[in-house]
Amino acid sequence: MSGPVLVTGADGHIGGWIVADLIGHGRRVRAVVADPVHFHDLRAAIGDAGGDPDRLEIATVALSSDDGWDAALDGVDAVVHTAAASGAPGAGGPDDTVAADIVERVVGGTRRLIGAAAAAGVRRVVMTSAVGAAAPETFADDTPSDESVWTRTDLDPDDDPIPRRLLTPIAERAAFRLVEQPGTPELVTILPGAVLGPLLSSSAVGATGVIHQMLTGRAPRIPAIGVEVTDVRDLAAVHLRALDAPRAAGQRFLVTGEFLWMREIAETLRERLGSDAAEVSTKGMPDRLIRLLGRRTPALASVLPLLGRRIRHDPSRARDVLGWEPRPARDTVADCARSLIEFGIR
Repeated sequence: MSGPVLVTGADGHIGGWIVADLIGHGRRVRAVVADPVHFHDLRAAIGDAGGDPDRLEIATVALSSDDGWDAALDGVDAVVHTAAASGAPGAGGPDDTVAADIVERVVGGTRRLIGAAAAAGVRRVVMTSAVGAAAPETFADDTPSDESVWTRTDLDPDDDPIPRRLLTPIAERAAFRLVEQPGTPELVTILPGAVLGPLLSSSAVGATGVIHQMLTGRAPRIPAIGVEVTDVRDLAAVHLRALDAPRAAGQRFLVTGEFLWMREIAETLRERLGSDAAEVSTKGMPDRLIRLLGRRTPALASVLPLLGRRIRHDPSRARDVLGWEPRPARDTVADCARSLIEFGIR
């Protein structure tokens, strides 16, 4: 394709790797960034990775504004929308809520982007959602969820307040409703698990905070919860394939790798990093203590339904249609930690 690819959230952990992969494959990229200062970090990271930073330009547009979209999408063939990937996996229980301006940026920005892409004749939008958008109503058994499962929201995008964990599911549903209209782009959504792996720059740390907390000893006790690990490098590759794969149009794709308990992540850090993981604790936290603290702490209350449960999703569609093969989760964890150390994020 001759036209540039517009990437929203290009200065984020996921977006940055997607930009690097696009440029590495000879594509041109127009980047929507949250902070223009980060654009210079991204250009430098692209150069350090052996890419051509001259293939990268900035789009002077904001997801919260109607201005500038005609210019941002001029000549664009496809869009990768990573800026909607907000909130955390999980379902059930009390939850913290998001401010109205965040809802406007994530949900309103998704609406605005797809409307502008339709007007510009964009062929396809690939949107980063999250595994939390495919959460079953109950976790009564160990049957893996697939893309047919939608997190129940019972909320409208204009409701207030909106729990953080429901923000991405609401944005994804809104996107699919919009593309039901004639003349709109093809839509593909990608639903990763816990996105870990190396950083491109120190300004794009994404969800690697959990590894940072372990490395710095700020997680002295480990709760009995786990995550399906998605390597950011594998995730970027899936986005690129989704841009052009004919069978991907109109589909959701779970991109969830191996399940690791948080304690297994801590043990991996101790085994792989030696003295650099001296402050990593592998001590467990009693479930009863988490339940007690959860009565007063919304962030802890939101994970109570996940305690002791091996939540799993079926990523076979991504394997079959997009050729996705995840790397070992423990390699991802170790690479993430080494990258944090290399960038001095301690």
